[in-house]
Amino acid sequence: MSDVSKLREKLKEWEKEVVEPILKKLPERKAKFLTEEGIEVRRLYTPAELAERNWNYLERLGFPGSYPFTRGPYPTMYRGRPWTIRQYAGYGSAEDTNTRYRYLLSIGQTGLSMAFDLPTQLGLDPDHKLAWYEVGKVGVSMPSVVEMDIVFKDIPMGKISTSMTINATAIEVLSMYIAVAESRGVDKSTLTGTIQNDILKEYIARNNYIYPPEPSMRYATDLIIYAAKNMPRWNSISISGYHFEEAGATPAMEIAFTLADAIEYVKWVLERGKIPVDKFAPRLSFFFAARTNLFEQIAKFRAARRMWAKIMKERFGAKNPRSMMLRFHTQTAGVLLTAQQPLVNLIRTTIQALAAVLGGTQSLHVNSYDEALSLPTEESVKLSIRVQQVLLYESGVADTVDPLAGSYYIEWLTDEIEERAWKIIDEVDRLGGMIRAIELGYPQREIARSAYEWQVKVEKGEVPVIGVNLFAEEEVPSIKVLKVDPEVRQRVIERLRKFRAQRDQTKLESRLNALRRAAENEEDNIFDPILEAVKAKATLGEISGVLREAWGEWRAPEVF
Repeated sequence: MSDVSKLREKLKEWEKEVVEPILKKLPERKAKFLTEEGIEVRRLYTPAELAERNWNYLERLGFPGSYPFTRGPYPTMYRGRPWTIRQYAGYGSAEDTNTRYRYLLSIGQTGLSMAFDLPTQLGLDPDHKLAWYEVGKVGVSMPSVVEMDIVFKDIPMGKISTSMTINATAIEVLSMYIAVAESRGVDKSTLTGTIQNDILKEYIARNNYIYPPEPSMRYATDLIIYAAKNMPRWNSISISGYHFEEAGATPAMEIAFTLADAIEYVKWVLERGKIPVDKFAPRLSFFFAARTNLFEQIAKFRAARRMWAKIMKERFGAKNPRSMMLRFHTQTAGVLLTAQQPLVNLIRTTIQALAAVLGGTQSLHVNSYDEALSLPTEESVKLSIRVQQVLLYESGVADTVDPLAGSYYIEWLTDEIEERAWKIIDEVDRLGGMIRAIELGYPQREIARSAYEWQVKVEKGEVPVIGVNLFAEEEVPSIKVLKVDPEVRQRVIERLRKFRAQRDQTKLESRLNALRRAAENEEDNIFDPILEAVKAKATLGEISGVLREAWGEWRAPEVF
């Protein structure tokens, strides 16, 4: 009899002799224990569960920094380099955002993460009639290179890593960043940071797109190709699952749709850029959410790393190990923050941050406890940074690499989530790839269905939410909330008017015409023409306007 067979026999004896008598006196709390994915959690996990899957350490785990990267992308992980503490921030005018950035850096943040307002995200200058009520509300207004210069006043752009959450206008904003850096003597080849530049997830979950899918993919791809050739230290895309999770995706859906998006981007770059996969793949990065179900989230991150390594090695023939590394930023789950009993959010986000760290994240944002009510105050964002610092410096969780590896439950759950995610990717492939799947509404419907099912469970009390359907209290939140100065809009618009009045109009029109020609010529990369237009003092709205004329705007089809 094998060791596993002996173990199974012993397990049956234990169930009969020890567990069953206990259950007669003290039944378990629930008939079934389920993860957020809907996976039934067994009472106990042993080597027998892994044996069922023919589990092999070297094949499934290996070593940190080596294929299949399950245990992390780097050999020493946080022992050598801690994750980047990168709080997502930005609001109001450039002055407001600069003040917040310098405050964050002063209390220990180690990288910047830029939030832009909706007009900036949608290619509208702040004086556009559609922009009027949204200027500076959910991020900083960024109509011109002047605003970028103010945002980074007294901040060393050559030394700080900057992440930019921007998609449909990613090239315009990155061009502004490059122009300001070069004006300070910092060459673009030395800049470090990340630009989100993930338009596919906009069509699926977030809806901040401008152009139809085909030209939008060209736009995103041109940025990746340009960065591969000119900005070797810059992550040219952050392929994002976070927004899928926020819209209602399960953990398996989150990583499956994210990796399916990544496959689409790689295919486009290979076709359009005619450059080897190992030339650009090392600078592809990812962005995931961390929810409160601790072990499931850790398993999700580990599964995603293993899957990406397999995709790059087997599907795309990557040779460079860095091309197979899934490096990712994590943000705690905004959708799980509650306006009721907001201080409880500190507990939620701490558990979520712990999941991200134990799952091997490279960068982390911890949502502030007041974000269900307003943009975070200085007090609340300071506590979010302190959460990360306590985890890093006091908890001991960063002292060894992948400390939960070998846990029977963690390894079984990692395998289970991976199997479910592969089935979703297989379905995307069957439909003809991610763009076709989006056109058919497949990911949108799956995420919407999952969101509906989750909400029904919350309303029935099957999913407990402290303060909402469990231990609820009659209360009026007494915490301080941040309000954006209503004068911000006028301040930004006045500066924009002065900026426009001081331009060389002939030079500006020449650069915009060059951009128009490039946009109409499928073979041209549009990055350089946009960068030159920015340097000629074109506004974000003017550049986007040229592309709107050339490519048109997108109206989503009915998919439900």
